[in-house]
Amino acid sequence: MIVANLVQRPIRSLISIVAIALEVTLILMIVWLSLGMMNDSRTRQEGIGADVIVLPPGSSNIIGMTGAPAPIKVADVLAKLGHVRTVSPVLMQLSSGTGGAPEVLYGIDLKSYESLGGPFRYLHGGPYQGPDDVLVDDIFAQSKHVKVGDTVQILNHGFRVAGIVEHGKGARKFLPITTLQDLDGAQGKASAFYVKLDSPENADEVVNEVKAVPGMQQYIVQSMRDYLSLMTPSSIPALAIFINVVIGIAVVIGILVIFQAMYTAVMERTREIGILKSIGASKFYVVNVVLRETALLAVAGIIVGILFSLAASAVIGYKLPTLPVVPVWGWVLNAGGIAMISAIAGALYPAFKAAQKDPIDALAYE
Repeated sequence: MIVANLVQRPIRSLISIVAIALEVTLILMIVWLSLGMMNDSRTRQEGIGADVIVLPPGSSNIIGMTGAPAPIKVADVLAKLGHVRTVSPVLMQLSSGTGGAPEVLYGIDLKSYESLGGPFRYLHGGPYQGPDDVLVDDIFAQSKHVKVGDTVQILNHGFRVAGIVEHGKGARKFLPITTLQDLDGAQGKASAFYVKLDSPENADEVVNEVKAVPGMQQYIVQSMRDYLSLMTPSSIPALAIFINVVIGIAVVIGILVIFQAMYTAVMERTREIGILKSIGASKFYVVNVVLRETALLAVAGIIVGILFSLAASAVIGYKLPTLPVVPVWGWVLNAGGIAMISAIAGALYPAFKAAQKDPIDALAYE
């Protein structure tokens, strides 16, 4: 009977399924994109090869949001500390890339940067040949169909692609630090200092030494191990709030659509409900029928939503390789549970309204 009720009204059933699928897809895509970008950023930071990171006072944990308030001479101070082998100052600039997507540019001193975790692996081309050269990683080159010798626009300035490097060492675009300083108006400044030690085991000791240096007490100094552990959605309040807001909107959509669909269904089936009650159907039976029908719609919507999400992930991965999407299967269960709960919540009032109908009035309904 439940299946027959849904088949008798295919358009409304289809709209309900699509609405629930939209709810599931919205939740999964936002979470998968957020986690994908976070994991990608953490992986690329880890690939730099540093043991300690030093950020200016008031810096954000989000790479690229630090600005450039620190004198680059801080690198000389850090280099004098025990256990320090290399210090590499990096200037970071958040900008809008091709298509308006945000990207973080790195201005680096190539020699010291490569001393952190080893030299770049050049897939094509080679190091900088001049101040207007840029290195790009293979993912960016593939997504934008860039080759060595091509010109790319960065901060309204044309740069020649000198080399295409293997991804995973910080940014996707690397400029000479002095060039980015000139473009950014930050001469003699850096956004972060990456420190390579004689042994990663000495990271905590060096962190304490840096904090003890006069004038460095306000700087943010962390071992890379601790710094990378903070790169999670829960440690970034704005991101966690954003995810919760999106989930809240998705839940409201699910509740309203199911409420409208089931309320209309109850009104249209007034005589059917009267017949059921006249032959002995209890209030619980009527509520059970409406809720089971809702659950069937929700299951179908959840399955369709998961399929939509997987298809969207594949398309994004193919069309926008610089925008990582990481399917997290634990969130498939979360999204399915949220969708089912919101659907049942939306059907509760129509179900109880159906159960309260008087059989005499229902049979007389036209």
